Amino acid sequence: MEKQNIDNLDVQVNNELEKNNDFENKVWEACNKIKELKKEVHKKVIWQEDLIESLIIGLLAKWHILLEWVPWLAKTLTVDTFSKALDLWFNRIQFTPDLLPSDLIGTEIYDQKTWEFEVKKGPIFNNFILADEINRAPSKVQSALLEAMAEGHVTIWKQTFELEKPFIVLATQNPVEQAWTYKLPEAWLDRFMLKVDVDYPTKEEEKEVYKMITSEKSEEVNKIFNKNEIFELQDLVKNIYVSDNIYDYVADIIDASRNPWEYWLEKIAKFIEYWISPRGWISLINAAKVNALINNRTFVIPEDIKDMAIKALNHRIILSYEAIASDIKASDIINNILKNVKIK
Repeated sequence: MEKQNIDNLDVQVNNELEKNNDFENKVWEACNKIKELKKEVHKKVIWQEDLIESLIIGLLAKWHILLEWVPWLAKTLTVDTFSKALDLWFNRIQFTPDLLPSDLIGTEIYDQKTWEFEVKKGPIFNNFILADEINRAPSKVQSALLEAMAEGHVTIWKQTFELEKPFIVLATQNPVEQAWTYKLPEAWLDRFMLKVDVDYPTKEEEKEVYKMITSEKSEEVNKIFNKNEIFELQDLVKNIYVSDNIYDYVADIIDASRNPWEYWLEKIAKFIEYWISPRGWISLINAAKVNALINNRTFVIPEDIKDMAIKALNHRIILSYEAIASDIKASDIINNILKNVKIK
């Protein structure tokens, strides 16, 4: 009887080892394919490594991304090229003050031939939506987009339509111009997994951009993933291991924004008006899991949390007037928290 129990235990151990090896191989293959994807996007986009990686994180975690900085920094080109390399449908919607919800999601049109109303779907029915300068649209349009982001479907009159998966909203916000803009509410910002500040290229990178534009050669973008492979990667991310120590570490980071005096951070308490929401907690864990996959790991380490903390939490801390007057940024507060909170 004892020998049978030992044999059964050996079989279980061998099965577990095979599963672990199979999972490690899948992560390794996924990591290499993601490198191919980046290389393919860089055929058209010289820089924007951080933006490209953030798009991958949003896609695999099935969340939305907010991009911020001035126009002319190849945001549209990056997203367009990214969608082509993934064989997904892409649509860019320019948000303006006179935009209506029906311009976004569609409407019912009366057909005089059939004497019936027919639904005409709007541009939101795509895989990638680039909501360009989202802060220019009035609240009604923002609310229509919010339903699509939060629920994965839209309602046109009495009918509800599911959006095709994957569905990712990539919204851009111009922080420079204030005329004819509508500030995004804090609850709206919380719907975005990451907030990415798109930066200017370096001097050398910009020189390469000029060479590409003036050259007659134009490289074709190859398809690296299909939809089924994307779904498989999304499932793979779910199985990336997160230890209890990592969960405790993230819980302490979030709690430090709410109770800073318990982490020797009394000085930052006066700079925070509203704290990080539970969505920030979820976003940080999910982003860290994708970051682990990109770096060929089957588990999350503290560095994954630190790498993603600014982008996942930056837009979720609401600063006080004192912070604004003192030129204190949300990223400064997060960096202070990361310095003081240690993993147990």
